Amino acid sequence: MELKLKNAQDENLNLEGLDLREVIDIDFLQKFQDDFAIGMGLASVTVDTKGNPITKPSSYTRFCMDFTHSTEIGDRRCAESHKKGGEEAAKTGKPVVYECHAGLIDFAAPIMLEGKLIGTILGGQVLTSPPEENKYRKIAGEIGVDEDAYVESVKEITTLSKERIQAAADVLYIVANSMSKSWYHQYKLSKAANILTDSLGQISATMEQMAASAIEVSSNQNQLNKEIAQVNSMSEQINEVVDFIREIADETRLLGLNAAIEAARAGEAGLGFGVVAQEIRKLSSDSKQTVSKIRDFINQIQESVGNTVKMGDSTMTVTEQQAAAVQEVTASIEEITSLAEQLSELADEH
Repeated sequence: MELKLKNAQDENLNLEGLDLREVIDIDFLQKFQDDFAIGMGLASVTVDTKGNPITKPSSYTRFCMDFTHSTEIGDRRCAESHKKGGEEAAKTGKPVVYECHAGLIDFAAPIMLEGKLIGTILGGQVLTSPPEENKYRKIAGEIGVDEDAYVESVKEITTLSKERIQAAADVLYIVANSMSKSWYHQYKLSKAANILTDSLGQISATMEQMAASAIEVSSNQNQLNKEIAQVNSMSEQINEVVDFIREIADETRLLGLNAAIEAARAGEAGLGFGVVAQEIRKLSSDSKQTVSKIRDFINQIQESVGNTVKMGDSTMTVTEQQAAAVQEVTASIEEITSLAEQLSELADEH
């Protein structure tokens, strides 16, 4: 489903059926997912709400890829297991750690936007204790793979503590949700910028028509009133954008704090969180680039406002009716300028 603004007064996006690719940088997520999997010794993959992979699998084990998924029964059991874990994560809105059908420990970390599930990070493929040979021989027989080879492959599985698995799931949850919010808010900001640009362009065109012919003053006045109402409606959307940017800053600070806490709690095992710190710095860098784009956007608004005010000043001399209309336009544009200055101050804080 294509993302669309409902109208100028309602900036809410329809999240039903939202494609995760539209609100998150998949290349960045893939790189982070790969690095995290290597650093923590955990397999992972990101799927959409229907369970379809959005990223390529990261560090999948031979036990899963070459054996469990090699038969129709094993593959079906895996799908059912992932679905169950994903549903539980969606229900709680928090990461869920569980044992899969093949006896490995997996987790599901939901990616949420405004309380709605838009995707899930599935991971794990680890153990919390040495494998019991008889258990895996039994599973091998059920899914139709070679018992000896299956047992040998499960012995290659990484063993981690429950605490470390939960910590890894929590970090992936925080990072993925922070990224989705960041790009989602950037998308909303872009939409607001487009509407503002269109509105100011329409106002400028209307004012040029008013200056060209005094006979059309009445008709142009009605059109101008509509455009002024359109610009006024943007003030609420700009306020939402300001809140969004603040939320992104808060999420980034929270992410750094959580990563530090988890690293300290894990001790030597927390060395793998170094990759998390690296990706957090990349995320912070991307946020700064976004802020730079916001600053450019603000400059464009201010330039458009300046041009429109100049047009208004020259048009005010045509007739008294036109002068009154220009005053209304100027008042609306001054409001946009004030909001643009707020965005500029917020950008400077980052």
